[in-house]
Amino acid sequence: MKRKAYRVAFPVTLVLVLVAFLSAIFFANANLSFAATSQKKSQTITRTTAVEHTEVQIKQLQGALNITADQQELWNKLTAVMRENAQDMDALSKERAENTQTMNSVERIKLHSQITKAHLDQLEKLIVPFEAFYVSMTDQQKNITDIIFRTGKLGKSKRK
Repeated sequence: MKRKAYRVAFPVTLVLVLVAFLSAIFFANANLSFAATSQKKSQTITRTTAVEHTEVQIKQLQGALNITADQQELWNKLTAVMRENAQDMDALSKERAENTQTMNSVERIKLHSQITKAHLDQLEKLIVPFEAFYVSMTDQQKNITDIIFRTGKLGKSKRK
């Protein structure tokens, strides 16, 4: 009879200890004062613009791909489109930030549609220079590019 009680009591005790431990962690990290204050928290996270993000991507890609002198013109055309797309997206983001507080639900949906269309237009504009650059790549460069696009991990792929 004692063994039967132990078989039930031990797992139940273990579960209770784990729940208590996880609850302590959760509540220790939770900031419960958000309900008591109506003030907005100061934004400590600095957001990067699309232009800044694109510049970082360009530098990382250029370093990962070891672009040759023969490829430089095609690379410049590709990066020009990338920069133009980033500037357009920053303009849309600025417009969104300025108007978002006064928008109703229908206006928000229309804005999201506009942003989605802009993304599609930008991708279509990027295809031609990207394809031309991709065709000029060596097999090793293509492999690196394929890994980057497949995994989204720039510079973290295993290269052969």
